[in-house]
Amino acid sequence: MKISVELTLTPLQNDFEPAIIHFIKKLRASNLQVLENPLSTQVYGDYDEVMLMLQTEIKEAFELIDKGLLYMKIVKSDRHDYEPHF
Repeated sequence: MKISVELTLTPLQNDFEPAIIHFIKKLRASNLQVLENPLSTQVYGDYDEVMLMLQTEIKEAFELIDKGLLYMKIVKSDRHDYEPHF
């Protein structure tokens, strides 16, 4: 089953950029399709592969910050090629 996941990592600390950059670089290093924009990062792929990778990388990201939030949306389909038609 293919899924699309949108992630927004928000460390609740002054020095937040290194944790976000590290998290995004780890996602990029996966064999999954990763797209980024200024507000979030999207990951696309097989459910089991995406969730296994996210379990590892979210834990590591949380270990690198004192406090933080991670917003995650999951869609049951591969939406990487979505284009609005309006």
